Amino acid sequence: MTEQTAIAPTYADFAAELQTRYAALIAAEPKLRIRDLADKLGVSEAALVAAQCGVQSQPLAGGAQTLFKQLGSLGRVLALSRNDACVHERHGRYEDIHAGGPVGMVLGPDIDLRLFFSCWQFAWHVTDPTHGRESIQFFAADGSAVHKVYRTDETDARAWQALVAAFAQTERSVPQFSALATLDEAHEAADANAVRNAWLALDDTHAFFPMLRKFKLSRLGALRAAGPDLAQSVDNDAVETLLQRAADTGLAIMCFVGNRGIVQIHSGPVQKLLRTGPWFNVLDPTFNLHLQTTAIHSSWVVNKPTRDGWVTSLEIYNAAGELIVQFFGVRKPGQPELPAWRALLTDLCAQPLAA
Repeated sequence: MTEQTAIAPTYADFAAELQTRYAALIAAEPKLRIRDLADKLGVSEAALVAAQCGVQSQPLAGGAQTLFKQLGSLGRVLALSRNDACVHERHGRYEDIHAGGPVGMVLGPDIDLRLFFSCWQFAWHVTDPTHGRESIQFFAADGSAVHKVYRTDETDARAWQALVAAFAQTERSVPQFSALATLDEAHEAADANAVRNAWLALDDTHAFFPMLRKFKLSRLGALRAAGPDLAQSVDNDAVETLLQRAADTGLAIMCFVGNRGIVQIHSGPVQKLLRTGPWFNVLDPTFNLHLQTTAIHSSWVVNKPTRDGWVTSLEIYNAAGELIVQFFGVRKPGQPELPAWRALLTDLCAQPLAA
């Protein structure tokens, strides 16, 4: 007997099979969003985009970094980054783009990003005929969405069309997805005192991640080890209290939302807050945030020493110990933390913070 080699499906077969399953599901549950549809179908979001399920898509070639460097030509767009429980949307221009290596940045006054290109793998130009929206969408190697750029009424139409035409790939193929590398980190500190001492020796918030790498420790693991004067668990409604007080007082904040491939940052005030079911939303003209509060498992006020004084943040985690969203008071290097921000976070705590 000879073994039969499995025949890989053609793109046409792949698309037809997935479109059939998609159509049946959308008929039964028409209000589901693409991320939830993908979960129910047991595929990635990128698979649905590639198979043109509910959208028209064109694969884009050339590599994420090369494509990303051209986004500054588009004028004003909507930048969207998200994870399972939080969506961050910011209108503006891609300015001061750094995308030459595995780690990149966009440092514009409106769109502010930190980019981790090692897991980026796919890009498509996507047209959604139902909602009349057009976008460029980037996905990780496992097919999860990393970042999306939406065309708006303020976008330079000619520049958009030229960018898509320059990177369009005519040949379609079945995307080959692969799991992302598992993070080599513990969730409990082997030596809590050593972690606390290293924490107390910090002189910059950007030194926190190298500290985690040194101990091969997850972010939440470090918080548990540090002690309540440095990292203190607070009520899970703290994020709503924080946003409401910031809106009431005009306090400028920084809001960080990310996934394995990106962190997107808003700096400025928030104004219009609205709850819709499980989602707590910021609905401002240039910044939207959608936070699924039922996914919140723990909330922490985090206190770090720096050469500019103590810097505090609110960090929100899901049940898997993954960071959902993070808030700071607006500040620049060399500037101390805003006293009003420090007072707000101190009020959330049952125990005093180191000062």
